[in-house]
Amino acid sequence: MPEKLPSILGRSPSQSTEDIESKKLQEHDGGRAAWLTVAGSILVYYASFGVMNSFGFFQNYYSSDFLKQTPPSTIAFIGTLQMALMNLLAALSGALCDLYGVKYLYLGSGTGTALALVMLSSIHRGQFWLVLMTQGLLMGLTIAFGVQPALTVVGQHFKERRALAMGLVSTGSALGGIGFPLMFDQLLPKVGFSNSLRLAAVKIAVCYFIALCISTSKPSGKPDRKGFASLIGFRGFLDRSYAVLCIGTWFAILGLWIPAYYLKSYANAVYTGNTVSKYFLCMLNGSSIIGATFGGFLGDHIGRLNILWPITFVSGCLCLFLWLLSTSMATLIFFVCVYGFCTSSVTALPPSVIGQITSDDKLGARIGAFYSVIAIASLIGTPIGGSLITDDKAKDGYQWLISFSGASLIIGSIFMLISRRLLDKDLGKKW
Repeated sequence: MPEKLPSILGRSPSQSTEDIESKKLQEHDGGRAAWLTVAGSILVYYASFGVMNSFGFFQNYYSSDFLKQTPPSTIAFIGTLQMALMNLLAALSGALCDLYGVKYLYLGSGTGTALALVMLSSIHRGQFWLVLMTQGLLMGLTIAFGVQPALTVVGQHFKERRALAMGLVSTGSALGGIGFPLMFDQLLPKVGFSNSLRLAAVKIAVCYFIALCISTSKPSGKPDRKGFASLIGFRGFLDRSYAVLCIGTWFAILGLWIPAYYLKSYANAVYTGNTVSKYFLCMLNGSSIIGATFGGFLGDHIGRLNILWPITFVSGCLCLFLWLLSTSMATLIFFVCVYGFCTSSVTALPPSVIGQITSDDKLGARIGAFYSVIAIASLIGTPIGGSLITDDKAKDGYQWLISFSGASLIIGSIFMLISRRLLDKDLGKKW
């Protein structure tokens, strides 16, 4: 029997193919460049989404001092306009990231966000419309071209650990939601509001510069010839599970941010003179760091949608049974921490879920189209909640606000469950 000749380079063709496939998977699921890109995206989220997550500080400061003649529900529109614009432009910025990478997007977003804060620092007390145009409109427009690309570029580097990687990126917004309020609290009595904003602008510029230096993107460089609508990726709504997921997230976002905006004023009304409520925003964002990381890790192992729908349901129940029925400050503190832990997964997991049913070259556009739809919910949810407050000085005056928040999250979780069932009726399978 003739002796089997060794193949070229001493390996069988099948071994060579397996090695190449393994190498490709490793390149797509980690490595130095990939994790540096994650670090860069965390910095971008810190400097952009983190500022938006700090709006609870601005809401309180504007209501009590800077814009005290303006109704709180009107002031809240500044923050929701930021978020709505960020979501509305997500489709465009995600598609641009797919085509050209993050270089020019980061440059424009970082410059625009820092400039918006500098302009805000020159506005005088009581000038609501200038604050709205600067902090709501300009900052919302510029942040949009940083946040979505930061998420998209990480999705280009990971497959198996995509939920974990994207979850880590979302911790940047929570870190910013801790860092910026603490920074403003310390600087405000020492250097004033205007100088605090200018120092924050410098901080943002530094974060974007570092992110620009360490991030690596994989642009396709091939614009779709079928026009703008095709580029944006709205064809994804022909997929039933994707469309229903969008509906579910829309309802969830409608009530999601209400505690971050109004819990402090609720605590101050119910527990007058307390010294803890000023730290609620930091507690909320601090617990969300742990929640986003844990949720991403768990999602990669047992399924992202398998985690998303129940954690959204639990978040709604927390509002209805823990916040609404709370009888002590200790209960509120517990609610803040657990709610932050749970809702971080509600915001962090949807992009990785979409990544499971989308090709890499359309990932940014598909995620962007998703966020463009829920932009309306982020715009109207918190002001609707604010309009439901019947008496902002009494506990009973907040019951409809809290009920609206909890009900929206529970309705959202039901649609998410339907989306999961459309993918596979066996809920035990990994999805």
